[in-house]
Amino acid sequence: MLKVAKFGGTSMADADQFRKVKAIIESEKNRKYVVVSAPGKRFKEDNKITDLLYLTNAHIKFSVPYMTIFNIIEDRFNSIKEELKLTIDLKKEFDTIKKNLDNKCDEDYIVSRGEYLSAMLLADYMHCDFIDSKDIIFFNYDGTVNIEKTNEELKKRLENSERAIISGFYGSYPDGSIKTFSRGGSDITGSIIASAIGADIYENWTDVSGFMIADPRIIKNPKQIKRITYQELRELSYMGASVLHDEAVFPARQAGIPINIRNTNEPDNSGTIIVGDEKSYEGNGDDHVITGIAGKKNFTVFYVHKEHMANEIGIIRRALEVFEDRGISIDHIPSGIDSFSIVLPTESVERITHELVEELKEKCMAEYVHAHKNLSLVTTVGVKMAFKPGISAKLFNALGENNINIRMIDQGSSEINIIVGVEDNDFEKAIRAIYNAFVK
Repeated sequence: MLKVAKFGGTSMADADQFRKVKAIIESEKNRKYVVVSAPGKRFKEDNKITDLLYLTNAHIKFSVPYMTIFNIIEDRFNSIKEELKLTIDLKKEFDTIKKNLDNKCDEDYIVSRGEYLSAMLLADYMHCDFIDSKDIIFFNYDGTVNIEKTNEELKKRLENSERAIISGFYGSYPDGSIKTFSRGGSDITGSIIASAIGADIYENWTDVSGFMIADPRIIKNPKQIKRITYQELRELSYMGASVLHDEAVFPARQAGIPINIRNTNEPDNSGTIIVGDEKSYEGNGDDHVITGIAGKKNFTVFYVHKEHMANEIGIIRRALEVFEDRGISIDHIPSGIDSFSIVLPTESVERITHELVEELKEKCMAEYVHAHKNLSLVTTVGVKMAFKPGISAKLFNALGENNINIRMIDQGSSEINIIVGVEDNDFEKAIRAIYNAFVK
């Protein structure tokens, strides 16, 4: 079973973490190709190397001396080298980077050096191949990945490598200059590599043991999700449940490769496996009907009422144009016979709420338009829910028994999720009520 493994920033934070990573990699000979992030925080008040590199770039941009910050970066890498007794010539690497900094190099080059040096150190520590991702991940000038060229080069470079450590987060443009993914992009690098070489599984090692059924900040010691489909993951991630970079899912999903979220600090925990075959999927690995609960605060609802609206053609289209003309994205549109609601994040309409109310009245010739703020959306997700009678009733009863008023209900046609809108003040209470009803 061929595995591609990606280790995140907390897994690469210091020499002790490097030792854990090495032990994990060497515990399975099939864990052949490893993608790494830049060193992350060692403790709460610490700085991520990538943040320090962005800060270095800002200093250079505004002609402010940067060496104080850069010295911190050097010290972090040198301390890892010294503790692990490595022989790699970091001075030479830092001299090259500083020379490029003084020549006003691009931001993408600067911020990618964390992954570059992290991969070099681990490759030296493990006595295996180091591969600079600029030589295997290729971007088009429009910022998209040139998949054909990338896959061709990846296969060529990796087929003769017994084990390789690869820098995450970046690749290169056709002219050879560095291009980064968005923050957290090492997840994407790993997924692309897994897809290109036809890996059996893509492991993503981080500082949590996969996904929890609910947010640990709200539910004390929530149960772990053992298995989840890509579709369920998408629903939960959209509502804020995030362990994996959104874009990392697609290459692996298209290739039919499961993703396994694992904890570097608890390697014996099997974590969460993300699977793609919904037809043969039997749920999240236990007896729970639901897979997960997630939510977000601070939404605004525009309620539009007009008698006999159901007989009118184009009224919802006209309402949506009000937001489209301003480049505002809509989250949900629950509707009734004589009314519909438009739900979206408050931050996107905060300064123009009154203006939007008036325009909706005019465009829709509505009798009544009202904007209600301080709404939270809570989603309950599970592929098994569609085949189990009484799920909605159980959920609504749980909220009612806890004196939580439901302001909005929305259920997709796929029936894998139920979204309820509650007051912001009831957000945490609602999640606890649903969790206790379905899990405990």
